[in-house]
Amino acid sequence: MPILLFLIDTSASMNQRSHLGTTYLDTAKGAVETFMKLRARDPASRGDRYMLVTFEEPPYAIKAGWKENHATFMNELKNLQAEGLTTLGQSLRTAFDLLNLNRLVTGIDNYGQGRNPFFLEPAIIITITDGSKLTTTSGVQDEVFGKDVGEMRLCVYSDRKLPC
Repeated sequence: MPILLFLIDTSASMNQRSHLGTTYLDTAKGAVETFMKLRARDPASRGDRYMLVTFEEPPYAIKAGWKENHATFMNELKNLQAEGLTTLGQSLRTAFDLLNLNRLVTGIDNYGQGRNPFFLEPAIIITITDGSKLTTTSGVQDEVFGKDVGEMRLCVYSDRKLPC
């Protein structure tokens, strides 16, 4: 019963148009929608829980929680709009904080006692962004994903080590 958290870049730069004429944000929405449709076909996905988080400031970043139904998730995905900054670092922290909160509430993690090894709930963060640098109100920080070549990036973060 994994948790799949989609972290979507909703910064103003996602309004750029690709060579196909669609915005980067529309491409990201399409990618998530396609993933959801393909995943729904797999019988192993019955226990999956999905969450939609954007690059906005918390708590506005949480668009659909893991207790929301599929229709709510898809509606929130459809209504995403690009504005603001690429706050990748803060957004990743929000995503990990939400997953840690879920583990605390469900009893997977017990502070001071460690993790219950018999109760495993994998979590995957799927990030779709066009940025490779940390942007804050004070300026652009060091690169995160290497050289910025002005294209979209998809990164997957998990309990297990996966290449970006």
